[in-house]
Amino acid sequence: MPELRGVAGIIVFIGVALLLSTNRRQVKWRPIVWGIVLQIIIAALFLGKGIGLEVFQAINNGVVGLLDHAREGAYLVFGQLAIPPGQTGPEGEKSLGFFLAFQALPTIIFFSALMATLYYIGVMPIILRFFSYIFTKFMHLSGAESLCTASNTVVGIESVFAIRPYLSQMTHSEFHQILTAGMATIASSVLGFYVLLLKDTFPMIAGHLVSASLLSAPAAVVMAKAMFPETETPKTMGKVVSGERVSAHSLVEAILLGANEGLKLTLGIVALLIAFLGLVSLANALIGWTGLQLSHIGIPLAGITLQKILGWVFYPFTILIGVDVKDAGTISMILGERTILTEVVSYKDLARFIASGRLADPKSAVIASYALCGFSHVASVAIFVGGISALVPERARDIASLGLRALVAATLACFQTAAVASIFIPAGQSILFKG
Repeated sequence: MPELRGVAGIIVFIGVALLLSTNRRQVKWRPIVWGIVLQIIIAALFLGKGIGLEVFQAINNGVVGLLDHAREGAYLVFGQLAIPPGQTGPEGEKSLGFFLAFQALPTIIFFSALMATLYYIGVMPIILRFFSYIFTKFMHLSGAESLCTASNTVVGIESVFAIRPYLSQMTHSEFHQILTAGMATIASSVLGFYVLLLKDTFPMIAGHLVSASLLSAPAAVVMAKAMFPETETPKTMGKVVSGERVSAHSLVEAILLGANEGLKLTLGIVALLIAFLGLVSLANALIGWTGLQLSHIGIPLAGITLQKILGWVFYPFTILIGVDVKDAGTISMILGERTILTEVVSYKDLARFIASGRLADPKSAVIASYALCGFSHVASVAIFVGGISALVPERARDIASLGLRALVAATLACFQTAAVASIFIPAGQSILFKG
């Protein structure tokens, strides 16, 4: 049963984190136990029946509705190129096909400006302070790492600006926590982007991604504190901190700043895709040539790629998150390619596999969407380590030493999120098309 495999997965993933722990004797069980409890509560609220289902559908419809408004600006700038396949423009123009740069990426700019607006009018600070309070008081984290972890469900690397005054005195465990949280969650600005990639084949994707984003924050705490327990005394332990954020002087300035941040993020994604797709293609050509030569001497490795190798590595984890055994090979390859090609490519492949009917069980697609909901890939190590080090250069060596460990912790956190979700997600085609 997928539900039982999900329970087993939670246990195994925490076990792996403990095996990789820097100091198993110093592991404190309070943040781990409360992290699991919070995940179960969130999953029950979002994925349970009754009022939870109504909230889930309302969130899904709200995000999809926002995307319609996001396209208005893109259409004015790019014309027919901004019209998604199967739709028509305001004047009846037909779509010219799917163009990532003109249809999906502009949504990042829109959502970034929207989040900046919500910050300016005071909505987001209240929400983040609430979650920061929960993490600080229940999970016994420091105020600084709590605030940063909560902020990562809304923004990406920018979350560290909120705790800039505390960075120089942070412990190694705190740095590991904020790196893990940054790579285990996704920013709301790119959530709309992923929804646009999948909503035609997976209409309920928006609700699931919001659910996954919230689930991944406590999962990041579980894995980070299991792998690198606190052995020092954080300066803000037990304190709820407000954080530091550059405030706009007017609503128009807030929108302008948000749009500019969205543009930077969009250009960063474009650069990463161009660079990593090209480099991985080159690596696969070299690996493929080597595999072909080995096949001539009786070792059957023809056609081998980095994605296939990582797919083999992630296969047992894919089974443990509740994916149907018939789909495990396909989903494990998607999870593997996320590690080197970013979740953008993986979500595109997931949409393609759903549309082509390649997956035997619709639930496999939903579980995969949870497992992919995070920045846990090689490029993020450079982004988060480099970004935080730039703010506190005197701690650059400490931060750099934690990068790869945090990537492993973030990957395990994403898997745990998927395992928890698999326990509550119902079977059947309806989970793709309706609540």
